[in-house]
Amino acid sequence: MQLEDKIIDGHKVSPVLPEDVKNYLIDIDGTICDDIPNEEPERMATAQVYPDALETLNKWYAQGHYITFFTSRVEEHRDVTEVWLKKHGFKYHGLLMGKPRGGNYHWVDNHIVRATRFDGKFTDLVEKQVTIQVFEK
Repeated sequence: MQLEDKIIDGHKVSPVLPEDVKNYLIDIDGTICDDIPNEEPERMATAQVYPDALETLNKWYAQGHYITFFTSRVEEHRDVTEVWLKKHGFKYHGLLMGKPRGGNYHWVDNHIVRATRFDGKFTDLVEKQVTIQVFEK
């Protein structure tokens, strides 16, 4: 990963990616393939891929962006998940297991976070004005 050192008040802080490189965290079930619950792991190996997801994510990868899959699948499903991703040709940098289930995510971070809700099809991203919650200063 090509990170730039960042110094504040003479001290190193967490490095950041160049402004033109994005760090995508992508859900798996219901986002890049059929929505398979952890309670039915036998279906994970045969989940149907969403072709537009494969095309878009591999395009972003080729453009130099970082792709990390972030899934509610548990650690015991890592092998079947990695085999499935490879079988379908997904290019990625990392796989994080055990994302909390249930949705309604609120991500608190000291870095910029942009949330994009998947609504059935991968397309080019567009700018949109929205209302967000922030910490009061």
